[in-house]
Amino acid sequence: MAGLAHLEVSLHNHASEIPNAHAALDRFAARHGLSAPVVRAFHLALEEHLTNSISYGFTQGRAGTIQVRFTVEHPSVCVEVEDDADLFNPLTAPEADTSLPLEAKPLGGLGVLLIRKNMDQVEYRQANGHNLLVMRKRID
Repeated sequence: MAGLAHLEVSLHNHASEIPNAHAALDRFAARHGLSAPVVRAFHLALEEHLTNSISYGFTQGRAGTIQVRFTVEHPSVCVEVEDDADLFNPLTAPEADTSLPLEAKPLGGLGVLLIRKNMDQVEYRQANGHNLLVMRKRID
């Protein structure tokens, strides 16, 4: 995996843009020989985070942008999702109680849990008034 190991894609804050992030991940994964389990984990994490950001992060009707950056940082892959949505740290959301019976579970809340369970490291920070979620998974 010599050479520049980086790819960036810019999206509008519309659900119809999410497949563009998945296609970029597939291109990046093929270029760098990422294993199927690593790619599946990132697809799940991207789907959950982008869906939440687009659905809940932007004031109704407000146009926004989302930058997704893929980087190989041996021995891990890093995916950063930066958006100009309303500031919100998804990692402060209460963890979903998976012990509750289905009929007692509230709607939502599983996305962050799925991201945490599928990534080795997840961080959130604010950068220049934007949200930045950083997800890492070991590839060795």
